[in-house]
Amino acid sequence: MAIKFAVILGFLLFTLGFFGLLARRNMITILLSLELLFAAAGINFVAFSNLHQNFEGQIFTIFLIVVAAGEAAIGIGLLIALFKVKKSANVDSANSLRG
Repeated sequence: MAIKFAVILGFLLFTLGFFGLLARRNMITILLSLELLFAAAGINFVAFSNLHQNFEGQIFTIFLIVVAAGEAAIGIGLLIALFKVKKSANVDSANSLRG
């Protein structure tokens, strides 16, 4: 029962993150949507790891948390650089930064 709830929660978070990623143009919202995608994957890794009584899913989740932290740091750095130049967090304004 708990595994079924975790998989459904992971699916709902993944769906919400995916549609947020596709529908939004604000870079902050896109970064938050990516974090939702990573959280959904982590929940599913832990749920299936618990189902099969092994630790591989939990180890993958630790690596996933490290990747998500790196992604957030790089994304916020890019957001600050974009905001300094364009005074906007809109992704469409980043298109004009090409060299």
